Amino acid sequence: MEKVDILVCNDDGIDAPGINALVNALKDIANITVVAPDRQQSAVGHALTLSSPLRAVPFHKDGELFGYAINGTPADCVKIGLSGLIKKKPDFVISGINHGQNTAVNILYSGTVSAATEGYLSGIKSIAFSLASHDYDADFSVAMKFVKRIVKNLISNKYDENYLLNVNIPYTNEREIKGIKIVHHSDTVWKDKYEKRKDPFNREYYWFAGEYNIVNEDPDSDDNALQNNYVTITPLQFQITDFDKIEKIKFLEDK
Repeated sequence: MEKVDILVCNDDGIDAPGINALVNALKDIANITVVAPDRQQSAVGHALTLSSPLRAVPFHKDGELFGYAINGTPADCVKIGLSGLIKKKPDFVISGINHGQNTAVNILYSGTVSAATEGYLSGIKSIAFSLASHDYDADFSVAMKFVKRIVKNLISNKYDENYLLNVNIPYTNEREIKGIKIVHHSDTVWKDKYEKRKDPFNREYYWFAGEYNIVNEDPDSDDNALQNNYVTITPLQFQITDFDKIEKIKFLEDK
């Protein structure tokens, strides 16, 4: 199999274990260029940096160039990568492997998904990978196998239509995973809660402590299938117009 060109990004930072696992999973089937945030950027969504300069700093690991660290958001990273940092347009933009699942409403908040979205909006086939564990020391070995399997399958099947795929992988041993399932996202939302605390100087601050209770028992939803130990794949799009409401609010038009 001829190697493809992949731009790799994430939102956990260029030094996160997940992005290292993603590179290792794909390095024998792809020419990889890493362009990722220089620090943790989880839940920044599709934010862009407009009021301060951005810099691409070579990031080395084990004495070798690993990629470029950007002092910005995941979307910034992909835009900079595609705007000249990478000399050749990649075949894929792949983001992850994220620490923690990106299902349901989390898709909107996720910097991981937003990095892949930026690739998709640029006409490049894009995938976001997430592992359902927030443990920094999580074992990514099973996730790596599914990353490679899915990407190889997409390449070998020559599915050339542009797409944006959101992939979530259960955090369990390989024999417990039931397979790969194509699903829609569930309608679960966060029950927001902010704890009021005080710092050592007795000043008040707030810390997010919301609850994520799955409300959708549909077996074909991402949350439900992931809980049942399926690797889930959700194709996403960004036509967000509510067409059902167009006729219903016609009364707002000028006559």
